[in-house]
Amino acid sequence: MGQRKQRWLNAMSFFITIGLLLFTPAWYVSFVTQKLRHTRIEDVKPTKVGIVFGAAVYADGTPTPMLADRLDQAIRLYERGKIQKILMSGDNGSADYDEVTTMQRYAIDRGVPPSAITLDYAGFSTYDTCYRARAIFGVEEAILLTQSFHLPRAIYTCEKLGIKAQGLGTEDGSKYNRSSLNYYQLRETMAIIKALWQIHIVRAKPRLLGKFEGIK
Repeated sequence: MGQRKQRWLNAMSFFITIGLLLFTPAWYVSFVTQKLRHTRIEDVKPTKVGIVFGAAVYADGTPTPMLADRLDQAIRLYERGKIQKILMSGDNGSADYDEVTTMQRYAIDRGVPPSAITLDYAGFSTYDTCYRARAIFGVEEAILLTQSFHLPRAIYTCEKLGIKAQGLGTEDGSKYNRSSLNYYQLRETMAIIKALWQIHIVRAKPRLLGKFEGIK
């Protein structure tokens, strides 16, 4: 009985340790970014640039609901004068897959002028988008547009890569069911660990860099 109890305690200690290793980074990133995250447009401080993070698009060239939500937030900010320029950053890693042109078309169809849009075709990840926004496009301050569950990592990454960031998150609770949210949040937990490794340990370079372009 004593050995069985000891094995049970050892197993509990193991799982508690694993849980702390997995979830403490996510809690930390959420805590340090909490004052920079908003869900109401009224709470967002105006700045020149809004950054829309790419997400999946359909084969017919239309955005998935997740990407459309991000774009709608950016369009609302532009219409209310909270931002003047929109940096759309996404994956165009192959000839038959192009997130950013879909993003641009969606915004233009809803009244955003092409002159207000800058495209980053090499935003293959959150880290790449933030790194390139500073290094290639010269962004020093921005409003980040993405889902609320993604916002802590996006803000933290941009801040550590030299961009003064705040964010406007979508209303995730009304958009996704509980099982979907649990999945996305668990994925974020793992992605935050990777982001901390990239930022603080290896200081990774993005997949692609290139010459400086700036946003006029």
